[in-house]
Amino acid sequence: MCVLRLSYLMAIVPVAVLLTASFFVIFALRQVEERALKAFGYVVVGFLWLATIVVFSSAVYRMGQGSFMAKGMMQQKMKMDCMSQMMKKDNPSGMVMSEKGQMIKDEKRPMMPKCGANKGIVTKAE
Repeated sequence: MCVLRLSYLMAIVPVAVLLTASFFVIFALRQVEERALKAFGYVVVGFLWLATIVVFSSAVYRMGQGSFMAKGMMQQKMKMDCMSQMMKKDNPSGMVMSEKGQMIKDEKRPMMPKCGANKGIVTKAE
């Protein structure tokens, strides 16, 4: 689970690249005299910062979702384990298994009628 959280730290790389690009755009804007080009530069910086916020917030959101999903998966596994243990313990009286062994298909037994010989007998499956 810790490895999953650390994998979301890889979002630092695109965040750092976007912030570095916005720094150089702002640095270049100080040298520009033309008003239209300065406005365009500020728009570019705004989009870079917006992209940075989106990348960072999605990494934080996914990191939070990963821990909730891991908890849910663990709870589901615990439920399945409990159910399987209950199924082993519970053995309704109508479902008592014979200890004679596994029946072979179409095995003839003297105490059974000839028509439908193996129907209705419950045996242990192993």
